[in-house]
Amino acid sequence: MNRFLGHVTNKIDAKGRVSVPAHFRSIIQQAGHTELYALRSLHLPALDAGGPDLLTRFDKRLESEDPFAEMADDMSFYLHADGGFLKLDADGRITVTDFLREHTGITDDVTFAGANTHFQMWQPEQFEAHRAKVRQRLMERRRLENLDNQTGNR
Repeated sequence: MNRFLGHVTNKIDAKGRVSVPAHFRSIIQQAGHTELYALRSLHLPALDAGGPDLLTRFDKRLESEDPFAEMADDMSFYLHADGGFLKLDADGRITVTDFLREHTGITDDVTFAGANTHFQMWQPEQFEAHRAKVRQRLMERRRLENLDNQTGNR
């Protein structure tokens, strides 16, 4: 299975376009996609993006909800009104629209970060700050688990 791995920062050109990293683009093209589905993250200043199958995966989750429940309405609104499609041009670029800029703070550069079955688009400094926080949390968790193992607590 192809996975979106690693991170790459690319510059937005004078026409407001940015190249999707070649590795990410090859995964998208192998799946036969010519556009991306993007959704504003609920908890991060980033967009989650992938092929239209990403939306299909979310829609399947929505189908399991009671269609008359507020949760179903909220999920549908989030997926369909707060998400959108981004067209890939022949050179593998997307146009950086207000949809991307408003939520992420992206201005001149975009960091594309792998997230296994999809990828994220970040403003580079926010990506680096988040990356540092994640590493710190994981190091602290590892330290606590090692301490528990040394003292026999589990």
